[in-house]
Amino acid sequence: MSESILVTIKKMLGLDSSYTVFDQDLIVFINTAFMVLEQIGLGPNGFKITGDAETWSDFLTDISKYEGAKTYVYIRTRLAFDPPANATLLKSLEDTYKELEWRLNVKAESTI
Repeated sequence: MSESILVTIKKMLGLDSSYTVFDQDLIVFINTAFMVLEQIGLGPNGFKITGDAETWSDFLTDISKYEGAKTYVYIRTRLAFDPPANATLLKSLEDTYKELEWRLNVKAESTI
């Protein structure tokens, strides 16, 4: 997939891709999610984005095997950038990212 990581996450957050006011904040949160993914065995060492030029295929050559990584990056970014006020939704997102961490780790370890 050649879609920009930053643009994908902005769309998932409901932000227009041309709206750049929060780009630096989002980049920090996205890179934090990539750091965690690296620690659980997914993606290249030290991968980070600096803008909208980096794509999902830059992160993983076959991202289709790890579609959950996109959801994981979105949820982690959402929780840091715009956490829901509703406690039930917050708990649901937290549970989802924790499950994705586990599943992505298992997938990464099984393909080594």
